[in-house]
Amino acid sequence: MNEIVLKGVPAAPGIACGEAFILDKQEFIVPPRAIMEQEVPIEIARFEEALNKTREEIQSIQKKISAEISEQHAKIFDAHLLVLEDSVLIEEVIKRIKKEKLSAEYIFSKVLKRYVKLFSNIEDQYLRERSSDLNDIGRRILKNLMEESRLHEFENLTEEMIVIAHDLSPSDTVSMYNKNIIAFATDIGGPTSHTAIMAKSLGVPAVVGLKDATLRISNQDYIIVDGRMGLIIIHPTEETRTIYRNEQNRIKVLKDRFDDIKDFPAETMDGKRVSILANLELPEEIPIVKKYGAVGIGLYRTEYFYMNRVDLPSEEEQFQAYKHVAQMISPFPVTVRTLDLGGDKFISSLQIPRDMYPFLGWRAIRFCLARPDIFKTQLRAILRASIHGNLKLMYPMISGAGELRKANAILEEVKNELREEKIPFDENMPVGMMIEVPSAALTADLLAKETAFFSIGTNDLIQYTLAVDRVSEQTAHLYEPGHPAILRLIKSVIDAGHKENISVGLCGEMSSEPVLALILLGLNLDEFSMSPQSILQIKKMIRSVSFKDAQELAHKVLGLSMGQEVQEIGTARLRELAPHVFTAGDKK
Repeated sequence: MNEIVLKGVPAAPGIACGEAFILDKQEFIVPPRAIMEQEVPIEIARFEEALNKTREEIQSIQKKISAEISEQHAKIFDAHLLVLEDSVLIEEVIKRIKKEKLSAEYIFSKVLKRYVKLFSNIEDQYLRERSSDLNDIGRRILKNLMEESRLHEFENLTEEMIVIAHDLSPSDTVSMYNKNIIAFATDIGGPTSHTAIMAKSLGVPAVVGLKDATLRISNQDYIIVDGRMGLIIIHPTEETRTIYRNEQNRIKVLKDRFDDIKDFPAETMDGKRVSILANLELPEEIPIVKKYGAVGIGLYRTEYFYMNRVDLPSEEEQFQAYKHVAQMISPFPVTVRTLDLGGDKFISSLQIPRDMYPFLGWRAIRFCLARPDIFKTQLRAILRASIHGNLKLMYPMISGAGELRKANAILEEVKNELREEKIPFDENMPVGMMIEVPSAALTADLLAKETAFFSIGTNDLIQYTLAVDRVSEQTAHLYEPGHPAILRLIKSVIDAGHKENISVGLCGEMSSEPVLALILLGLNLDEFSMSPQSILQIKKMIRSVSFKDAQELAHKVLGLSMGQEVQEIGTARLRELAPHVFTAGDKK
């Protein structure tokens, strides 16, 4: 068979090779079954028993997650439990059993379909996405009513398999924990969907947003999952298999070979020292951060507190989380980014309106300024935690001085409230901002006078500058980190920051690509923040080159007119300077 390559959205890094297992997600076929009058109480009792059994299953899963992953992840299932307590749904099922004299499973399946359809047609995206919760809990109830066991077929797998599904609910992914699942892929989902969040915590490669993978892959097809690039390769040729097997081995060898520099500084051969920090999404990742020798957290994403739950996180809950991270990373710094929901981020109970152009809509700092009640709660928690470690705070998506001043004004209000309440906090906690919008990059010289540090968020800066949606398949090929316009913007931001004696870091994916990292080094970037798995490779690169060589390369590529030329010349130069930092997955 011919090799087929599917492109999706990277959800969790890594490579897996093996046989596909198509998770049966078809709807239960429930034929109508008439009952007699005297059987009505029996059917109602069966229904109530199924609800109780399902409730016990969900609570058991919650306990398992709390013990093996985290209490925060266990909250994902609060919405499932609420469905089981929905008196309107339950009463409708019981009423129809009495009236129509049909079996509990048939009546429930009909009521469930109606509710799912209602939720699916709701305009609000958060409520619309709750249809997946209804589907998940509904299948569990039907399984218990019909004594079916096919809900989680992979629980009985005896060999390593790659799960392919249209979608994976939280309970699906949790059921994979400690099973023979080496990767999974789904037709739908984004980088911050339930699937993506759980995949990273479970430590298995995953690709989402593949659209039709379940139609194009059959059971026991041999496939390759490349979670770094968002690729699924069906019927790979022997050559492709060899490439990926070698890549897996090279990654392992690479990691082993770089272990000896974990505790050494990121310093060039001629003495230029920079900081390599980690991006942190969940506190559970801290052991990995330490394992790879990061000297702090350059980006702590806090929006995960607001995801997959039916309420808002309290000040105390956030305080305890920030305090925990600060203490675990101390004495190294932890840069906490304030809430950044919207755009491609999961829409949670905050009910951010669905925009036709979400990346240009009500998101990040705009949302926080419009909802100071939510913003202040987070700021209070961060400030309270600041005395327990080396915390820094930064605002996302600042487009100009006006937004920066408004955010700082709210921060000052919170500080005054804490002072009046005699609650201690670090009065000197640095407060910086992200450069993600071209308007901020172009006025960096002005903004640098009003902030403690810059952190360049290239993931958004690139797509805003090049007018490219980085998630869209139609424009993905136009997403060019090495585009001359991007490099020039980054240089201007670094120069503006240094002119005002403030540090400039970069926390986008760009910093974890060796060729681009070499150019960023030459542009005089102070801090590189990246996924923990990339740290040792980039540190090795920095320790293998001179700052002078990096500067010469940066100067040269700034004069080029195409991103492709930047990549080609940069790659050739890095291969001369440090060929050992490449892996088969790096851009050639």
